[in-house]
Amino acid sequence: MDKLKMHSINLTEELLDILAKKVPHCFVETKNIKKELRKSIDFDLLRQELSKNIVEGPQEQYHLNWPGKKEALLTANTPIAKTLRPCRKESVHFDSTKNLFIEGDNLDALKLLQENYLGKIKMIYIDPPYNTGKDFIYEDDFSENTEEFLKKSNQKDEAGNRLITNTESNGRFHSDWLSMMYPRLKLARNLLADNGVMFISIDDNEVTNLKKICDEIFGGDNFVVILPTIMNLKGNQDQYGFAGTHEYTLVFTKNKEKAKFRHFRIVDEDVSDWDKDEWGYFKRGANLKATGINAPRYKRPNLFFPLYLDSKGLISTVRTSEEDMEIIPITNGKEMSWRWEKTKFQREPHNIIVIKTNKGDISIYKKQRPGLGDLPTRKPKTLFYKPEYSSGNGTQQLKGIFNVERVLDNPKPLDLIRDLIEIGANENDLILDFFAGSATTAHAVMQLNAEDGGNRKFIMVQLPELCDEKSEAFKAGYKTIAEIAKERIRRAGDKIKEEHALTALNLDIGFRVLKVDSSNMQDVYYNPDDYSQDLLSKMADNIKPDRTDEDLLFQVLLDWGVDLALPVSKEKIAGNDVFFVSDNALAACFVKNGEITEDFCHNLAKREPLRVVFRDAGFKDDSMKINVEQIFKLKSPHTEIKTI
Repeated sequence: MDKLKMHSINLTEELLDILAKKVPHCFVETKNIKKELRKSIDFDLLRQELSKNIVEGPQEQYHLNWPGKKEALLTANTPIAKTLRPCRKESVHFDSTKNLFIEGDNLDALKLLQENYLGKIKMIYIDPPYNTGKDFIYEDDFSENTEEFLKKSNQKDEAGNRLITNTESNGRFHSDWLSMMYPRLKLARNLLADNGVMFISIDDNEVTNLKKICDEIFGGDNFVVILPTIMNLKGNQDQYGFAGTHEYTLVFTKNKEKAKFRHFRIVDEDVSDWDKDEWGYFKRGANLKATGINAPRYKRPNLFFPLYLDSKGLISTVRTSEEDMEIIPITNGKEMSWRWEKTKFQREPHNIIVIKTNKGDISIYKKQRPGLGDLPTRKPKTLFYKPEYSSGNGTQQLKGIFNVERVLDNPKPLDLIRDLIEIGANENDLILDFFAGSATTAHAVMQLNAEDGGNRKFIMVQLPELCDEKSEAFKAGYKTIAEIAKERIRRAGDKIKEEHALTALNLDIGFRVLKVDSSNMQDVYYNPDDYSQDLLSKMADNIKPDRTDEDLLFQVLLDWGVDLALPVSKEKIAGNDVFFVSDNALAACFVKNGEITEDFCHNLAKREPLRVVFRDAGFKDDSMKINVEQIFKLKSPHTEIKTI
C-alpha cells in the first residue's frame, strides 16, 4: 500500500522526467558530495540539442568514462598486505594435486597471483554478476592512498562484508558494476599467456559496457566475437516484448596474432559422412579450380598449368604416359587458374579427389582433413547452441550431485563450459575462473581430461558469500557458496573417476585450498616507524602468533613468485623441520629461538637448493647469519638466501 506524498507537486522532478524521455542521452551518472551515485544532466549535450549550430564545449573524445573510473584504475596497481593460507583439511590430495581453490575476494586473489602466474594462464572463463538488480556486486573502496590502503588491507575482513546488491531502487547503476569489473579484468589480462584467451558470460544488461571496457583493456584488435549462447530455446515468456532465448559469451585474446582456437572433436557416431584412407579421415572440400574476380589466368599466370590424370585416377603435374588425360583450368571457354601452386600438387597427391561426370567432365577437389588428432573436427559456429546448453541442465546437474532440489541459482551447464575449454585450451594448459560459483569450470576441466586423456589444471576463486538461511543449500549444511563449490569438486571428481575407471587412473581430481587472509607478518613489519624502539625490543617476533610454518611457506611462495601448486614435502635435517618445494626449487626452515646451527646449514647446503628462506628469529645473532651465508657460498654458491 502506497503512502500519500503529503506535500505539493515537485515541478522540477516532473520536468526532469519529461527531459529524460525526450533526450535520454543527456542524462549521465555522477557522484554527489557524499560520493553517492545519482542521475544528472550533461548540460553541454543539452545545449547542443537546443542549438542549430555547434556549441563550444569540452574537447570531444571517443572513450568510455564513468564516475569512479580513476579510482578503479588506481586500485588495479595498489598493493595489498595479504596472503594465502593453506587449508589441508578442506583440500583433496594436497601434496600431489596441481589444482588450486582460492577462497576469498577475487580482487585480492588476482593481486596475489600476479607474480606467480604472470603470463602463464592459457584460458580464463568467468560468469560475473549480470547487474540485473537482484545479484550482488563488490563494493570496493579505492579512495585511500597506497600507504593507507596497505594498512587497511592488513586487517582481516569478515567474509562478504563488501558485497552489496545493485538493486532496482539504486537504478541498476552501470558505474558501480563497471568499477567492480574494470580492475579485475585488468589484473586478469596480466595473467594470460601471450596466446591466451578469455571467455566471459553476460546478458543484455551490460554486454555493451563489457565489450567497451574489454576493448580498452585488451585492445580492440584482440576482440574475437560475441557469441549469442542459447540457454532457453523455448524462450523466457516473462521477458518484456520478446521471449528471451540467449545470453552472450564475449571472447577476447591477449594477442590475436598468437592465439589459436581449437576445433570441436567429432565423436565416433558423427563420422558417418566422412571417408577414410591410409592418411586418416577426410571429406570433399573446395574445388581446386579457382573462381571469383582473381581467378582468370592473366591475374595469376603462375597458377595456370596442366595437370595429368593417369589410368589409375591419380593426378600428376608431369605426363607419364601418352594415355594420361590433360586437365586445364577452363571455365566457359575462359582460361582460369588453380587454387594450389604446382609444388603443392606435387607434395600432396593424397589430398586430391577426382570426380568424373557422366558427360566426361572432370573436377578436382581437395580432401578436407581433420584439424585435431585422429578424428575429424568442425569449426565452432558464432551461434553457440546445443540442447545440453540449456540453463535448466546446470540446475539438474547440481541436483544430481548434491541430491538437493536447488543448491544454487542459475549454475552454468557443464557441457557449455566443457566445450569452451575444448576450443580455448590445449591438453596441458592452465584454466582460471575467478567467479567460480558452484565450480562448474573445475568440474568441466576434470570431465574433459577424463574424456581425452588431457592434463589441464585449474585455479578457482570464490568468495565465501553467505547462503540465504532459507535456501535449500543452507538447510543441507552449506553456509557459503565456497563450501558448495569445494564439495562439488570432491563429489564430481569421485564420480568421474568411477565412470572412467580404466582410462582415468592418473586423473587429478584433487585441489589445494588456499584462503585469502591478512598477512602473516605483524603490523610492525610494514610500518616500523610507527613503533618506538622500546616497544620493538619487547616484541619477541615479527610474525603473528596464530600462524603456522606452512602459512609462512605459502607467503614466501607468493613473495618469491613460485608456482603455488608445486609439490611440498617436509624432512628433518639435524633435528629441524625443513620444507622442500618441488625437490630443490625452494627450501624453507622456520625454526626460532636461535635454533639454526652451522651443522644444520652444512647439511642443508649439501642439497644445493635454488632458494633458501629462514626465519629471522632462528638466528642467535648477526654473526650466525654471516656464518650461514659463508657456508652456502662455499657449498652451494648458486643458492639465493632470504629471511622473514
